[in-house]
Formats: sequence, structure tokens, C-alpha cells
Amino acid sequence: MSSEAHRGVRGVAPPREAGPGLSLRAERVTLGYGGRAVVRGLDLDVAAGEILVVVGPSGCGKSTLLRAFAGLLPAVSGRVLADGAAVTGASADRALMFQDDALLPWRTARRNVELALALRGVPRRERRAAAERWLGRVGLGDDAGRLPRELSGGMRQRVQLARTLAAGPRAILMDEPFGALDAQTRASMQRLLLDVLADAPATVVFVTHDVDEALLLGHRVVVLGPAGVAAEFAVPASRDEVLAALGAGDQVKEAV
Repeated sequence: MSSEAHRGVRGVAPPREAGPGLSLRAERVTLGYGGRAVVRGLDLDVAAGEILVVVGPSGCGKSTLLRAFAGLLPAVSGRVLADGAAVTGASADRALMFQDDALLPWRTARRNVELALALRGVPRRERRAAAERWLGRVGLGDDAGRLPRELSGGMRQRVQLARTLAAGPRAILMDEPFGALDAQTRASMQRLLLDVLADAPATVVFVTHDVDEALLLGHRVVVLGPAGVAAEFAVPASRDEVLAALGAGDQVKEAV
């Protein structure tokens, strides 16, 4: 569930009954704000169930692209598609996760996770059970009753991940979600994300400035530039030692 939904956005379409993963496509898409184009003529496909990592210099439109896929920013021109259908607004099928955890400070960890389900009309008993299950899955089963101010930064991000996944999205759009964490906590969150996705598959578009993170998490890495996709690299299927793939790593670093 996007942070906008947590702030009370109305009219969000419910998720469809479908298999894991949602295909996403940008066709000759131009995106911008206030008459200024940030992304121009972008063509990009994301396969259902794929983890696509997007890297590139600041201001190249990485976050803007996520907002378009989420249905929060209409294209100036071109088409944005989800499973072949035009994206015309927000949907519970597509969730945004930011660097800022956006937890409501007066709600416990459990009740923050429950909120994503309450917005979908899930009965109280069911959403409480689901919240506890997901908090347990991210290692916070004993912390469900704690407020955000009582949690570390890494723990708050775990709550945000649990809240995002509890809503059952088929595509998760992640905008540098671990960027503010220390190195050890960040590595822990990366491992957790991969573990959770193994059990609850979804399409992921993950934005980062960290090349090592891109190579660790992604099935594919796309370098975004002023003119669209500047470079694209396939990552070895076995990602446990992906950082040893220095050829691809050096190419991506040069492109960035």
C-alpha cells in the first residue's frame, strides 16, 4: 500500500484476484512536472515477478517513473500499462515503499500494519491476525505493541515492509527504501526482502544509487539517463555471490 493510501486517498481500486506478479510497461512515455519534462520517450518493460533495479544520476527521473507506475502521476505523452491495461490511477495491486517509513506515530506497529488492510475493508479479527503474521515474518513478532518512536530505523522499515506486503500487492515500487539505514541494517533488510519475496512473489521495481545493492537484489539492472534507458544488464540468476560478477558491476558503475 502506498504512503498516499495511508494518508487517506479515496477511490483506490481493489486488487484483482490473479497470480503473483504484475507486468508493467512504459511505451514512449514522457513524464514531468509544471511543464518541465523529467523523463522523455521512455520505453521499458518489467516482466511479472521480475525484480528490476533502476539506477542513475540524481534528477534523471527514477522516482518519477515509480510514481507513474503507481498511477500517481499521469504521463505527458505515451502510455503506462499494468498487465496490458492503461494505468489511470492508484490501485491496491501496486504499492509504493519509500525511504521515509511514513508510519503513523500514534499507532503501534501492529495497528500500522492493520491500516493497510482496514483500507481494503478486511474485518478487524482477520487484519489483526494478518498483521501479527507479517510482523512475525519480518522478525518483529515481539514488538507488535510498540510505537514507532520505540523502534530503531531498521525496525521501522521492517514494519513498513510488513505493512506493504500485508495488503497483497502484485507489484511493489521501492524508492531507495534502505538508503537511510546503516550498512549492517541495510544488509539485513536486503536479505529479508529476498527471503520474503521467495515466499510471497511479486513484481518489484527498486530504485537505488547503490550499485552493489542493485547487483545483489536485481534480476536485471537498468541505468536511466536523460534520454531514457542508457544501459541494461542482466544479473546472474544465482545472486548470492553476484558482487563477484565484476564485469557487469564495472559496466554499471561506468554507466552511472
